[in-house]
Amino acid sequence: MELLNLIRRVGDELRRIGQDLADALVPAVCEVCGTKLIEGEDIMCLECSYKLPRCRIHTDDFNTIHQRMLRHVPIERAAAYFYYVRQSPYTSLILSAKYRGRPRIIRRLAASFAMEIKPDGFFESIDCIMPVAMHTLKRFRRGYNQTHHLALGLADVTNLPIAYNLKAIRGHATQTRKSAMERWINARTTYRVKNPESLAGKHILVVDDVITTGATITSCCEAIHKAVPSARISVLSLGLTQLA
Repeated sequence: MELLNLIRRVGDELRRIGQDLADALVPAVCEVCGTKLIEGEDIMCLECSYKLPRCRIHTDDFNTIHQRMLRHVPIERAAAYFYYVRQSPYTSLILSAKYRGRPRIIRRLAASFAMEIKPDGFFESIDCIMPVAMHTLKRFRRGYNQTHHLALGLADVTNLPIAYNLKAIRGHATQTRKSAMERWINARTTYRVKNPESLAGKHILVVDDVITTGATITSCCEAIHKAVPSARISVLSLGLTQLA
């Protein structure tokens, strides 16, 4: 376990150095509109950041995410940064980070989101951040798990520890083009909890990049709830789709 964590940290550091070198050689542009960024801007220009379709649901006791996970597992708090609409240019924030080798984008977005919701007490009483797990073969092909970088961004602001207790025990096909029912079937029984005794009585924040039907994050939370009944669970994502 320690060796795997060391390999992960070394890989992240090498990737960060490579990204820094790329940023130094190529002028940084807004990931949404493509305009050149000026001093003080990062990832997005000020105009695109201002127009980001923020969800602002983290202070609601029973918001959209609670409703999608209803009857599956008890959730305390739920938050999402922005509405993820496929035709919107803002989808490039997730797609570039997830599929185009730029996980730094997700880390910076997560840090920005954490700074916005921290004053409202969202992170109070939370003991650890737990990224949605990715199967080993899938992570090897992609080179990284984007939710790990999401967790890093949150930790940069909150100083909360990251718990890698979730394990994807089998691979599953991408959820992107699946129906709601297919997503549930695809994600069901995919995850298990390692060392559940270390999570007893803790308040865990489970994080994912995008919540669509909620199938993936619900499957993770169900695994935690089953293995550690005394644990409290909250969830956070960057993107949130609006279901018809």
